[in-house]
Amino acid sequence: MIIRSLLRHCSRTSPPLRSLKIPVLTSRRFLATPLPDSTARRHFAAKTSADAAVEELQDLYATARDEFEIAQEETEKKTVYAADDRAAAQEELAKLKEAFETAVRKAEDEETGKEITQRVGQRVRELERAVEAMEELAKED
Repeated sequence: MIIRSLLRHCSRTSPPLRSLKIPVLTSRRFLATPLPDSTARRHFAAKTSADAAVEELQDLYATARDEFEIAQEETEKKTVYAADDRAAAQEELAKLKEAFETAVRKAEDEETGKEITQRVGQRVRELERAVEAMEELAKED
């Protein structure tokens, strides 16, 4: 019922289809021209050694970040698990920092090391400062 009324309304307000000007493709040459081989396939950039190192560091960062968040929550609540959770966060941060330093040191060239530092270094430093601040908060209590 609603659809019928909408169709009636649209047929009264819109111009007839015959009056619409639809462009017609007059040249078939455009459609028949084959694409060159270079554009027929899509090429993706190969993964660099920096990409592989950054991916591994991101996994370690995610784990360290999770441990930090758990430790932060337990420290704020002052639970009996807070000290163990802070130790776990420190341990994961140490693993992350060591992997980061190793990745930069063992990079193929200086450019790759700089790329790894640019892509991951800031997050490592931020997490390190956050863990230090959490330790300071725990010492105050």
